[in-house]
Formats: sequence, structure tokens, C-alpha cells
Amino acid sequence: MSGYGDLLRTRGVARIIAAQLTARFPSGMISLAYLLHIEQIFDSYGAAGLVLGATSIGQAIAGPLTSRWMGVWGMRPVISLTLVICSASLAVVAFASLPIWGYMIVGFIGGIANPPIQPAVRTIYPKMVTSKQLTPLFSLDASAQEIIWVAGPVMTTFVATQVSTVAAIVLAGAFLIGGGVWFLASPEVGRVRIPRSRRSFGAVLSRPPVLLATVVGFLLVGACAAIEAAVVANFREDGAEAGIVLAIWAIGSLAGGLAFGHIPIGPWALARRMAVVFVGTAAAAFFLDFWGLALTLLIAGAGIAPALAVMFAIVSASVKFSETAEAYGWVGTGQLIGAALGSAVAGFLIDAEGASGGFLAGAAFALLGTVIPIVFVRAHPDLRGRDASPQADTEPVSTIS
Repeated sequence: MSGYGDLLRTRGVARIIAAQLTARFPSGMISLAYLLHIEQIFDSYGAAGLVLGATSIGQAIAGPLTSRWMGVWGMRPVISLTLVICSASLAVVAFASLPIWGYMIVGFIGGIANPPIQPAVRTIYPKMVTSKQLTPLFSLDASAQEIIWVAGPVMTTFVATQVSTVAAIVLAGAFLIGGGVWFLASPEVGRVRIPRSRRSFGAVLSRPPVLLATVVGFLLVGACAAIEAAVVANFREDGAEAGIVLAIWAIGSLAGGLAFGHIPIGPWALARRMAVVFVGTAAAAFFLDFWGLALTLLIAGAGIAPALAVMFAIVSASVKFSETAEAYGWVGTGQLIGAALGSAVAGFLIDAEGASGGFLAGAAFALLGTVIPIVFVRAHPDLRGRDASPQADTEPVSTIS
């Protein structure tokens, strides 16, 4: 923990972590708020899954595009424009009365305008710390973001069940606007300029570690989306229990990230961490009471933040600085497609089989996420004894002082 303390004392690190976490806090709220809101309107988890899927597909399309645009127009203009459009889409979903296809269109537009804050901050990090601090910083960030998944679902379920689903969506919008403005005001956002990439759009996926992180991220988040939907469906009559179980799940991820963040990243690191997620998720399908799910999802959660930290590190170590934002955009796209597919598959299985169907869907995603890094282990760089800093570009990168 002393190592993490040193990181947080590094100039600007604690502030920008807090700002980007606040701006991304709606990530732990919007999906669940939409799920509850649309299900309440249409009395169907399948319909809610379609809206979530459309939203996530929009985010997936936007991810690498808006990330690459930051190298053309700068971070602040791109993030500011997307922040305005995304906030407006939340207001429409909350207050407008639309048919299901209308909610899907609005969700898709909001997804396309999802502010690229995560790729931006992942690109900024290597410019803030030493090369030896970068891998622990990725672990700290992956762990800290679990605060989103601890507090977000609890706040959303409480507000949605005790006040209204509209209020839950509005609260998510307030975090999006407030956190986005705070992040934009951070000096580092103006100080670090992403150079224009000289490679064609999508060429970064030809790097095996980037493709591996994108595919496994897709499967990991697909599993998480299915688990979230299954937990909500399982405790439909008691939203407080659903929020508590989701918080315990996220606490497991937070603890796992902090506990394993210092371990050197070898070629089998991603497979081991995904195996933990699979074991806990598969067990959850057979223990649907409160304590059974609390224990099994605590186990599953212990692999999530460590797996994400490995993905961040192997991508950073495998690309040039000018390619980092687009690379993380593609990784984010993989995760969002996973969220779309995981939500949709789980929604229909829950309608057909109950909550256990959602957990089995999550286990299937996690199993594939374990097998793929085993089969393609040669695509996984060995970072033991190496730092995770991006490769230098051949020309100097300008900074604004």
C-alpha cells in the first residue's frame, strides 16, 4: 500500500484520478437505470436489453473514432462536444414517451456521443509518472474505478426504487456533467497533446496484444453485463438487496486489484485472472440466495480489476504514444460490444429461464475469456522486468506549458 501512497502523492495523480472517476461514474449507473426504466415501461427485460444494446453499440462505434479525433482537434474540444450530446440523450430517455425503437435510437445517439474520457486519461498517465510507476498506476486506476461499481449500482437502485427511475437517470446525468467539467478543467488535459497518428485508422489492431486485449475485454464486460442483469432480476422485489450484492461484487474487484497490482505481468497473467472470474460466475448460477450470491460474486469480482490492469499494461507497452488513444478506444469498443451482447443475451435468457439463465450467460462469456489468452498466449507480452510505457514516436511530441 505504501507504493500506492507514493503514487497518489505524485503531482496531479490523485486529482486527475478523482476527476476522471467522477466523469465516468455514470458508467455504473446508466445501464442499470435504463434497465429499470425501460423494463418498468414495457414490462420486459428483453426490451430493456435492446435499448442497452443500442446504447452500447453506439459507444462501440464512437470509441476509436473519438479517440483518434483527439489527436486531430485536441482533447478538450472533442470531450466538450460529446459531453453536451450525451447529456441531452439522457434527458430524452428520462422524460420523453417513446416506442421501443425510439428509445433505441436515442440510446444509440447517446452512445455515439459517449465522452472519450477513459482513452484520454490512459494516454495522459504515461506523461505523469515514471516508467516504473506506470504498471502500478494502471492497477490503482483499475481498482479505483470499482468505486463506480460499488456506489453506482447502490445509488441507482435506491433512487430508482425509492424515488423513481427518472430520478436515477437524472442523477447519472448530473455526475456526467459535473465530472466532465472537472476533468476538462484539469491542467493535464491541456498540457498533453496527442500527436496525429501516421498509420491508417484501425491499423493498431494489427498489434497482437491490442487485439488480444480487445477480444478478452469484450468477453469480460459481456460477462459483467450478464451478471448485473441477472442480479437485478433475481432480487426484483427487493432492489436494496440487488444493490448490496452488486456492491460486494465490486468490492471483490477493488480488493483483487489492490492485492495483485504489484505482481509482475507474465504471459499467463490474463488467463489466470479470467479463470477467477469464470469460477465465481459459474458458481453464482447455483446459489441464488443473498449470501450465496454475495460469496460467489465476491470471488468472481476478485479477478476483474486485475484482468483490466493487465489489458491496460499490455496495450501501453505495445504501441507508440501517438497510437495509445486509438488503441484504448478499440479496447473500449470491445468492452462495449460485450456489454451490448451480454445485456441482450442475458435479458432474453432471464425472460425464458429466470435469473440463473443470466448467470450461465455470464459464465459462458468468462469461460471464453479464459480460453482465448491460453490459446493465444504468444500474443501476450511478458512484462516481467519491463515497464509498460508506450514506445516513443520518431518525432518530438509538443506539450503546452
